Amino acid sequence: MKIGYARVSTTDQNPALQLAALKREGCEKIFTDKVSGAIRKRPELDKCLKKLNAGDVLVVWKLDRLGRSLRDLITLLDDLKGQGVKFKSLTESIDTQTPTGRAMWQMVGVLAELERSLIQERTKAGREAAEAVRAPPDGPPPEPAPLLISASNSSIGANRRALINRNKPISKCTRASGFRRKSSSVCSKI
Repeated sequence: MKIGYARVSTTDQNPALQLAALKREGCEKIFTDKVSGAIRKRPELDKCLKKLNAGDVLVVWKLDRLGRSLRDLITLLDDLKGQGVKFKSLTESIDTQTPTGRAMWQMVGVLAELERSLIQERTKAGREAAEAVRAPPDGPPPEPAPLLISASNSSIGANRRALINRNKPISKCTRASGFRRKSSSVCSKI
């Protein structure tokens, strides 16, 4: 028996295109969710998965209708395979009932494994780079920015230094301190 699953991300979207394609494919029962694919709780998908039996075919219009994460998608389809349920995606022409479809699905699995490995490598490299940049725990504190050095060495008052130290933009600091700009490099007291 062919069972279809359709999903749109919001209640404003219309699943008519997906439903028409699933009906043309001969799906006897179609389940439709109106929730984001990023949300794990999809009641109609849960009902659909419970309805599937060995020998049935789960049909979707597109792979991303089942979920956005390749890892979750592979896990789901591997579970279906273990139950003896076939899978067909109309847009990507993946049909696990055919040798070519099974080969395509295995290639998707290989790409997912490659993606996981690349993510692990990038994460490890990022951690190592962050550790190399970090100062030792007992090391000196980071040096202040040049603006803060010049402000602390000048003769401006403590509250003007405090304004600069709070990292306010210079224009706000200048206005708050009672200075106005005479030229591009000289400020004078109002």
